[in-house]
Amino acid sequence: MARNSESGIPIEPVYGPDALAGWDPATQLGEAGSYPFTRGVYPSMYTGRPWTMRQYAGFGTAAESNARYKQLIANGTMGLSVAFDLPTQMGHDSDAPIASGEVGKVGVAIDSIDDMRILFGGIPLDRVSTSMTINAPAALLLLLYQLVAEEQGVSADRLTGTIQNDVLKEYIARGTYIFPPKPSLRLIADIFKYCKAEMPKWNTISISGYHMAEAGASPAQEIAFTLANGIEYVRTAVAAGMDVDDFAPRLSFFFVARTTILEEVAKFRAARRIWARVMREEFGAQNPKSLMLRFHAQTAGVQLTAQQPEVNLVRVAVQGLAAVLGGTQSLHTNSFDEAIALPTDKSARLALRTQQVLAYETDVTATVDPFAGSYVIEKMTGDIEAATVGLMAKVEELGGAVNAIEHGFQKGEIERSAYRIAQETDSGERVVVGVNRYQLDEEEPYEPLRVDPSIEAQQAERICKLRAWRDFSRVDEALTRLKKAAGGTDNVLYPMKDALAAGATIGEVCDALRDMWGTYSPTDAF
Repeated sequence: MARNSESGIPIEPVYGPDALAGWDPATQLGEAGSYPFTRGVYPSMYTGRPWTMRQYAGFGTAAESNARYKQLIANGTMGLSVAFDLPTQMGHDSDAPIASGEVGKVGVAIDSIDDMRILFGGIPLDRVSTSMTINAPAALLLLLYQLVAEEQGVSADRLTGTIQNDVLKEYIARGTYIFPPKPSLRLIADIFKYCKAEMPKWNTISISGYHMAEAGASPAQEIAFTLANGIEYVRTAVAAGMDVDDFAPRLSFFFVARTTILEEVAKFRAARRIWARVMREEFGAQNPKSLMLRFHAQTAGVQLTAQQPEVNLVRVAVQGLAAVLGGTQSLHTNSFDEAIALPTDKSARLALRTQQVLAYETDVTATVDPFAGSYVIEKMTGDIEAATVGLMAKVEELGGAVNAIEHGFQKGEIERSAYRIAQETDSGERVVVGVNRYQLDEEEPYEPLRVDPSIEAQQAERICKLRAWRDFSRVDEALTRLKKAAGGTDNVLYPMKDALAAGATIGEVCDALRDMWGTYSPTDAF
């Protein structure tokens, strides 16, 4: 009896050669490191070295997060991944009334260059790759990182890492937007130009499907809407006068890894193939690196359960395996207690050890694309590709990603998928161990990590002291130049950097841009 995949595609009980009728390995498979990159973006993949092991961390004060980063590095983390609190993500200072109750809760609170100095104090930024999960105010955090590196004596052209900087998915699924889509895209184009000139090794955007998947998107929806957003970013940069090969090699992507191993492996392979074709055929990219879909993966937080949380250790291991078999370039494995609270030191270490077991105790790194030629994987790769291309065509019919967002198309599709998942879980058709099957009569007690609520007052005091010692006339002059650039065509990052260096806060800089660009109000999905 056949069952359907997460994307609604039938999975047959048995696959044979007839499943690949018409399949051409030369054009649809190829070799790893070569077009269409189905088998991976690098010829040797993990046989040369494993993926970058990142751990997403950030909470409370900059000092607390700095201590966690140093622990992760000591335990073998190869790259840092910074979580910011909601006020920072929304461009508000910790002492703003709207920030009340949220300071330091879901990430670290960063208000100024002073906090950024503490966050990365004692961490060699010329030897650590840093990913920052920040979107609407991504330019500000990038510039603060650059300023701190320069204070350490590390020039901007030596810095490596990624800013998420993917605001389109915020309108679709997550909600931490500030400005309307058009000025947001202009800001992203300015970041592309700035990094080409000043930070050539930095990945300027991580086009994200993860958050759409967490909101309920199916695998096909996840990559369709992510790639459609990617197309919009490329079109924006080209329209701003950039050559596609000047910025496309620094584009990266961010996807979820679910427990459904076969479909996830097929999803990643299909995404690489579609992106390579789009970049070659629509944009005429010549540099092979422009055709590569390089991506970071994170295990599926939405699949973690507060019930019997130790079971999440198994889920995360399976999800991490799916990402590795699918060819990820870097990976974050969630901690087993994240459905309850922020990870403890022990649970964060266990999550990292999960990756290390996959890399060093299994044989999945011994060969490239282990599933290549598998009847089921190649058939599912083709099926997901077809479903994805069909959804991307619907976005194009609406005029592209931004117009589709304004029509509420992607949001509506994802909400329907999420509702279907909820119905299946409630009915028991979709088994969730510990939730609707194999429950315990009584859960074992668990002591979660808790953020000190006094952090809000501490951050407010720090901002007060900052405003007392800084040269306000220098800040005001830089913010005035920032507004002038925002209202014209000059790159806003240069006056923005001057303002931050002078001690302007995140909220003050974002308020200056709010004055010029306004704020976004969402459209209801149809």
